[in-house]
This record gives sequence, structure tokens and C-alpha cells, in this order.
Amino acid sequence: MSEAVGDDDRDLVDPRRLDASAHLVRAQGLSDADVDEITDLFHALRRWHRTSAAHSEASRRYMRLGENDMRAIRYVMSAGRDGAIVTSTMIAEHLGITGPSVTKLLDRLEHAGHIRRERHPRDRRSLSIVVTDETRAQATASVGADHARRYAVAAALSPEERRAATKFLSLLADLPVVEHLAHEPLREDRASWGRSHSATGPGSTVKSGCGTGRRA
Repeated sequence: MSEAVGDDDRDLVDPRRLDASAHLVRAQGLSDADVDEITDLFHALRRWHRTSAAHSEASRRYMRLGENDMRAIRYVMSAGRDGAIVTSTMIAEHLGITGPSVTKLLDRLEHAGHIRRERHPRDRRSLSIVVTDETRAQATASVGADHARRYAVAAALSPEERRAATKFLSLLADLPVVEHLAHEPLREDRASWGRSHSATGPGSTVKSGCGTGRRA
């Protein structure tokens, strides 16, 4: 990426350039140095989102799998490592898909040699799902290697830095989802939003404008 493109991308997260957040800079009396640090933080977060997506796409290309295929294999490997006997129902719940959809997914993975259906040791009505040795080795060489590099970055941080990063990401993850209604004007009552945010927890949904909030 050229420096010019990188600077343009950074400008997209500069709160001084966004109508919705420019007032916060003024209201909170933030210095240019403070805003530059905040901008650097969100720019780094955007870069990580892109890099993470590129890592996942590279692993899927290597293994010739779709996104849900890869998620299913990772889940079976992880659950199996803990001693769980994985069934198609468990995979469907993990992926959030229907029974017929998970059956098609498993048929595809079995045909490609990624998984085996075996007799369940405790429930004769069910089959257990097992990842083949070859696919396990491929996943370890791709996804596993990427995870190891990420863990190495986290391990190189000080405990204080890790706690600060965890706090920041957790606070972002706890923000309620706002349903922006298309027919309403683009406005936001910041004081009202602050009260609704403090009254809701992780995974909450708040409607923008009139109406009551609902949990997703």
C-alpha cells in the first residue's frame, strides 16, 4: 500500500473529519495529540480487520474450503481436543444453520475427504463427526500457524499492555447494536444514547430515534 493511500485510509477514522464525532473532540477538549493517538488506534484496528480477513481467506484457499466449511472443521477439532463427541446437531448450533444445511455441508466435507462420520459410542441413533488426519495436518499448517504468530505478538506485550488492549476491545464489543431506521433523519441525541448504553449490556440492540430498545 502506498503512503498516500495509507494516509487517505487513516483520514477515514479521524474523528475531526466525521460529522458524527467532531463534536466530541470539541466537547471533551481533546488536544490534537490525543486525537492523533485515537486515530492511530482505530486505524490500526482497521488494518487488523483487513489482515485477519486476508489470513482467513489464504487458509481457505489453501484448504479449498468455504467459510462455514472451515468453521465447522475448526469447531470439530477444538471440541474433539477437549474430549467431546461432536454430532451434526452440535455443528449446526455452532454455525447457526439448519439441520438440512449442515447435512449438505457434512456431505460435501466427507466427499472431499475432510471428515468421517462414525458410529456414536453412546447413542446408536447418532453419528459422530471426526476430522481426518490429513485435514487436521493441513489446518494445523495454515490456521494453526497463523494463530501461533498472533499469540507470539500478544506474548511479547507487557501484562499492562495486554490488559489495556483487552479492556479496549471488550468495551467496543460491549457497545449495543443500533438499528438505524431508514425513514428517520440522521440525528442522535447523545445524552439519551449515553443513558440507554449504560442501561444495556453486551449484545443489546438500541433503536436510533423513537421507540424502545430490544435485545438482539
